[in-house]
Amino acid sequence: MAKRASDNNGTRATICRAISKLGYCSRTQAEALVAERRVTLGGRVVTDILTWADVHSDAIAVDGVRLVAQSSIYLALNKPRGMVTTRVDPQGRPTVFNCLAHMDNPFLSPVGRLDKASEGLLLFTNDTVLAQRLLDPVTNIGKIYHVQVKGTPPEEVLVRMRGGLCDNGEMLKASVVRVLRSGERNAWLEVELREGRYRQIRRMLEAVDTECLRLVRVAIDAIKLGDLPKGAVRSLTQREVETLRLRTRMA
Repeated sequence: MAKRASDNNGTRATICRAISKLGYCSRTQAEALVAERRVTLGGRVVTDILTWADVHSDAIAVDGVRLVAQSSIYLALNKPRGMVTTRVDPQGRPTVFNCLAHMDNPFLSPVGRLDKASEGLLLFTNDTVLAQRLLDPVTNIGKIYHVQVKGTPPEEVLVRMRGGLCDNGEMLKASVVRVLRSGERNAWLEVELREGRYRQIRRMLEAVDTECLRLVRVAIDAIKLGDLPKGAVRSLTQREVETLRLRTRMA
């Protein structure tokens, strides 16, 4: 039986969490590495995912290469339409990592997803703790989208979207839905979500018989897409990172 210990100084963690803290990969990915017997601790192969390790002092290695703490990286990408949010796509479609190819950092992961037809702000980081907090529904982080739809939905449709719609037994709700501008053939809506359901906005629009023409995420909490060109990447400012930490009660 693997040795258990109390994480009383903030540096000890189960092996998968330790690997995640070092910025190598997610805990789920680390569990797969342990199952494949690719992880060693002090030179010995780890077979129990509940094995404890000290992030700073223990020799943790994957495939014989010792892991060292990576400098924290926080990036914003303006995801182009047509790209999938995955590192490698079996179908050979372009992925968001094509936009990061020049960075040569295998430890970065996207924070959440945007589907292939959607575009706009997507965050990347190797800070798995902050990433998990941003994705946790408890933190109630708001995400703002600008959505082009066919026609101009009447107010009662917007009320229904704000009040909640049931789709396949799942309740879908937007905290804010309002018309930004409208023309003869289509309109732009601003939609804020504080939950992350699969294809949530598209499903809500389908439920109210409204055709989605374009969907752009323009903000994640205080992080704005701004005038970042399509396919371009920028580093978050220290102030932006600290704001995210504060919002997720990590400060």
